[in-house]
Amino acid sequence: MRSRRMSAADTEVFAFPLSSWYIVALMRREKRPFRFEARAKDSLQAMETETLAAASHADFTLIALFFRASITVQLVMIGLIVASVWVWAVTFTKVKMFRGARANATAFDAAFWSGEPLDELYDRIADAPNSAQERVFVAGMTEWRRSLRDDGALIPGVQQRVDRSMDVAIARESERWTHGLGFLATTGSAAPFVGLFGTVWGIMRSFQEIAISGNTSLATVAPGIAEALLATGLGLLAAIPAVIIYNMLSADAERLVGGLEGFADEFSTLLSRQLD
Repeated sequence: MRSRRMSAADTEVFAFPLSSWYIVALMRREKRPFRFEARAKDSLQAMETETLAAASHADFTLIALFFRASITVQLVMIGLIVASVWVWAVTFTKVKMFRGARANATAFDAAFWSGEPLDELYDRIADAPNSAQERVFVAGMTEWRRSLRDDGALIPGVQQRVDRSMDVAIARESERWTHGLGFLATTGSAAPFVGLFGTVWGIMRSFQEIAISGNTSLATVAPGIAEALLATGLGLLAAIPAVIIYNMLSADAERLVGGLEGFADEFSTLLSRQLD
């Protein structure tokens, strides 16, 4: 009985160290995930530091973005830049043309209503009419004189022929004034989609670089996205002024054509009095 009690006592003596070792082992096992999380945090911080360092050294100027872009995106950008330059060239040309047309119209109206005989006015400007009103006037007067017979009588239907002659002259002036405005309308409607094509192509190229390198950091993605967005920006840069300028110049051309039509009606009325 005593030996059995000693064995039980011995077991109780060694029971505490065994349980202590088990608890220590569990504590060590529980500390491993914390060490792993700490290492993961350190690696993430290191990656963020490298990414920020790479992004800080990247050049995001417009020239650098252009030269880093692919050939397709560069061609899109060049086309949009050329379109934008052409839009402004058409704008300056038309503004100068319309300003001169309004000044010439004012000068001719003053001469037309000054009381000078129409035959003398025609003889003075028939060889080299300078303005649209002068050309319309010369067209009408030329048909009027061709309709005169040797005896001074007029060939029947002269009023209709004079009106048609002036209508043809007005159509020519309208075509001259509106020439080039179609390019503004086309640029305003198509340039955003051309820029969008360059953006889609640049983003697709960025995804391909991510797949090849296996790196999804900001330093890898940002340059390609910036190049792609530059194409969209150039598209809008060409489209927005084109739409605004097209509407403005179209309204100016319509007003000038309306002025010619009004003058033609007044001149036709004066000629009809001679027939009566």
